[in-house]
Amino acid sequence: MRSAIIQFCLMTRRMAQSLVRLTHIGFLSGLPYLGIQISLIMRTFILLCAILVAAARPAAAGERIDRHALVTRHDIEWNDVAGKMPLGNGEFCFTADGTGLQTFGGNAMAHWAWHSFPLPAGRTAADIPPTGTLAKGRIQGPDEFPQDKDDLRQWMFDNPHIMNLGRLRLCRAGGAEVKKNEISGLTRTLDLWSGKQTANYQIDCETVHVETSVDPTLDAVAVRIESPLVASGALQVGLDFPYPALRNRGSVGDFSKVDGHKTESTRNGKSRADFLRAVDAMTYHASLTWSDGGVLSSATNSSPHRFVLSAPGSKRLEFVLTFSSAKTPNSLPKVEKSFTATARHWKNFWSTGGAIDLSGSKDPRWFELERRIVLSQYLLAAQAAGSWPSSESGLMEIDPWRGQFHMEMVWWHLAHYALWDRWQMADKALGCYERFTPAARALAEQLDYRGLKWGKSVGPEGRSAPWNGNQALLWKQPHPIFFAELDYRLHPTRATLAKWTNIVFGTAEHIADYPTRNPTNGVFSLVPDLLPCEQGFTRDGVFDLAYWRWGLDKAQEWRQRIGLAREPHWDEVRSHLAPLPVSEAVFVHSAEWSDTYTKRAFEHPDPIGVFGMLPPIEGVDRDTAHRTMLKVWQTWDWNKCWGWDFPWMAMSAARNGEPQIAVDALLKDAKQNQYDQRGLCAGWYLPGNGGLLYAVAMMAAGWDGGPTNHAPGFPNDGNWSVKYEGLNKAP
Repeated sequence: MRSAIIQFCLMTRRMAQSLVRLTHIGFLSGLPYLGIQISLIMRTFILLCAILVAAARPAAAGERIDRHALVTRHDIEWNDVAGKMPLGNGEFCFTADGTGLQTFGGNAMAHWAWHSFPLPAGRTAADIPPTGTLAKGRIQGPDEFPQDKDDLRQWMFDNPHIMNLGRLRLCRAGGAEVKKNEISGLTRTLDLWSGKQTANYQIDCETVHVETSVDPTLDAVAVRIESPLVASGALQVGLDFPYPALRNRGSVGDFSKVDGHKTESTRNGKSRADFLRAVDAMTYHASLTWSDGGVLSSATNSSPHRFVLSAPGSKRLEFVLTFSSAKTPNSLPKVEKSFTATARHWKNFWSTGGAIDLSGSKDPRWFELERRIVLSQYLLAAQAAGSWPSSESGLMEIDPWRGQFHMEMVWWHLAHYALWDRWQMADKALGCYERFTPAARALAEQLDYRGLKWGKSVGPEGRSAPWNGNQALLWKQPHPIFFAELDYRLHPTRATLAKWTNIVFGTAEHIADYPTRNPTNGVFSLVPDLLPCEQGFTRDGVFDLAYWRWGLDKAQEWRQRIGLAREPHWDEVRSHLAPLPVSEAVFVHSAEWSDTYTKRAFEHPDPIGVFGMLPPIEGVDRDTAHRTMLKVWQTWDWNKCWGWDFPWMAMSAARNGEPQIAVDALLKDAKQNQYDQRGLCAGWYLPGNGGLLYAVAMMAAGWDGGPTNHAPGFPNDGNWSVKYEGLNKAP
């Protein structure tokens, strides 16, 4: 009986999906309003069928996960015409609004696309410290910048920054604006399995159907528009190139500025135009190809950076817009071919790597947690799997740090790929450590330290943007050792050892050299220390001390793997590091901050990280860690935290044998732990998405030395059914 229910629901859902597709291709175009209403009814019915299938399907041990059903029950339906949907291939992202283009905002960004404004008047390149600081000598406190160089400090903070490469928008004849109130009846869906957004709506009582996707191998967006308005010329497409702007959040670029940048356009046959863009010292290329009958012209305002594409006499307009740091290829794919390649790419993505199916659970929260898991995978694969680490807002917009990447946040963006068996999606970006090695060594030498000292907020050149906590924010330092370990666990070969050895040794050399030794008792202290919670400068932060221990232990292990003896100085520092600070039988931020659980119970809860994100370390008492986790859970102000704090809590709860708290932490109703229609943490914060994926993989597949029962990080009370496959254990 159960099997029959499943088959009936699946068959009915397929029929409903077919009817929705028919409305898309114009079967009901003669009755546009009715077609839209039928589409809405059918989509509701599809979701109901998915829930019935989930309820009927048993969670039998060893049963293969129906990945298509798992993914597509979380297809995104978002009927906000101004809402920005990220479509990407990991290297390039095009945020599309409800019109299928960027009519009401959006960005086209790539990991390779960085711009810098001209230097302030009177400043030259020689004035820019390549390390990001003018300080010399060992660190005593905040990294201060001379007041007489404030203009230079601001320029260094602002540059380089990621930029918006161009905008595609629906427009009227000659580029005239389409207004929001002219659009009605919007239904918009992102099909996760194919990577295609489909939008249906009405303008001037006529139907408009738009399909949009990003090519998997080119930094290109492919678009198909079908409407009688295209044939009449009432609806066209504007292509605009902006001058960069530093607007935080939202759409980026000054589209009204004519000077300061150049656009050279060259026609290449009847259906292609190539563009060479020069924006200050930065250059890039773009190409637009379109279907037969298309006509490209300059906008009526005579701007050299604005163009209009139309297709008079044809109800369909198809085009591909490609961006590149080098000249675009001579041969570019047609729209249908790009759609097919994109669908193949996303089908392969969802069919490989890890998967977690919670549909057999009785806890009513299963659907929301599974939705967050699926959509987090999509969001990170779409924009955080390219040549550089991601900013906190990925490739959707410019965050307050100008789109630069925080070296302490790299872990939260990329570490999960190891547990989800998708390491190749992190590997290229992690090459930043090799590329940044000269800058890291120069920074250490300038500050009278040994080894490699990693920067804080950096762009591709490796120079850290000025900020007072740059040098004393320590927890970014051991990250490359953690990544090396993740890589070696997956690929225990001599090639992996060779790839990481110089980075591991240089990192450990600085870890051993940074602490200051007390001549009286011989204790090594981390001072100054700006803790992960960033509540001020102190000494001997609890998480940093634990991470320092773990980093030195692993570096010694790495030496032994390649046949070298242990480094005596590393052992000396490791054995004489200050003890982890404890007050009233729980870990505290630092020995100087006994008010951890009163006045400082907000921001990142550092004490739980020592046995959560980090595996067991000699010197970390398990009982103290357990009491600490419970104390944090009970006392913390979770509305004054960040997105990754909740999965951090889940990791600690799981390791400490509190799986109910682990689940509750992931789903905590707190300001920064909301996941919007796209599944985006707090509406902009990708570290929360990456942290969620690491935590749930660990909770499902387990961790080294952890319990051997199935899904040890989930409650074993009959309310959670956790099917998973393709996941790797956490360290």
